[in-house]
Amino acid sequence: MSNPWLLCLQGILYRETLRFFQQRERFFAALVRPLVWLVVFAAGFRAALGLSIIEPYETYIVYEIYIVPGLCGMIQLFNGMQSSLSMVYDREMGSMRMLMTTPLPRWYLLFCRLLASTFVSILQVYAFLVIALAFGIDLPVAGFVTILPALILGGLMLGSLGLLLAATIKQLENFAGIMNFVIFPMFFLSSALYPLWKMKESSEILYWVCQVNPFTHAVEFIRYSLYLKFDPAALGFSLLAFAAFALAALWVYSPSRGLRGGGGPPGRG
Repeated sequence: MSNPWLLCLQGILYRETLRFFQQRERFFAALVRPLVWLVVFAAGFRAALGLSIIEPYETYIVYEIYIVPGLCGMIQLFNGMQSSLSMVYDREMGSMRMLMTTPLPRWYLLFCRLLASTFVSILQVYAFLVIALAFGIDLPVAGFVTILPALILGGLMLGSLGLLLAATIKQLENFAGIMNFVIFPMFFLSSALYPLWKMKESSEILYWVCQVNPFTHAVEFIRYSLYLKFDPAALGFSLLAFAAFALAALWVYSPSRGLRGGGGPPGRG
């Protein structure tokens, strides 16, 4: 007889992966979005330095290399918010109720959803990195291996945030507004596009806002890991943020609360 715990994980993982690949527009957007940002911001960086758009330049190449890990983090950030939307949709359609009535613990069911979301985000990141190589971005081959733990932690952290947000969103119509207050501040007030020391030169307040942003540390952990280095501070802050988001999500989805203080019961259909 199959292990019900493993069977549940396999089922949720298969469902989320199949859903992602069946939504071709989502897969296309997940790859095109960071590529557009890479081209636009790299070109803007050249223009800011007064560099030629045609002639190669070392600083330009360095910036391209710097921004790639930030865009990997952006992929995981958008995927975490997309998983939040999926949770809201499942709740509206009633499929969350079917999932939550299984005999397995609720924390395990949510953790399976979290793992599935993280797995999908990692697939997107690796596809983006392969395309970045094709564009001539110089990335270490060993970095494709060393980046994996950072991607797992980043996906879990941002997926936990998505779970938490899904509990606060009562209707699909409210999703866009809440996402605008989450995705863009987290992304722009981080080191995804520009180094922290450049932020500090611009504004001391902005620098400290970026420092307390958990997305900054997830990006830094990805950046160091991709280039075969280790940042213990980024790892520690990312783990702390993941624990905080995960515990908050488990508390919100607690059966004793029934989500009455948030976005309605998860089984609402």
